Amino acid sequence: MQLTAPAGRRTGIRDTDGMAVASFVLGLLGLLVLNVFLGPSAIALASVALWRGTARRGRALLGLGLGVADLVVLAAFMQADGTISWSF
Repeated sequence: MQLTAPAGRRTGIRDTDGMAVASFVLGLLGLLVLNVFLGPSAIALASVALWRGTARRGRALLGLGLGVADLVVLAAFMQADGTISWSF
């Protein structure tokens, strides 16, 4: 039984690229719905992807920015509405 990956396969890079794309998608969706959950998730995934050295650095930075924007939008709507939830 082999416990390690084959020598020719780089395991961490593909995972970090997926994290970068996922952070972008979650940040984009978070602008529309569930930004209290999707914003921090996008920030966390983008941070891990950047820390691990993703090849999709721009996508991870966009995910990070969109995650922060999700929280800013949430704070603005909460301030205007006076509640934790917001509606149009």
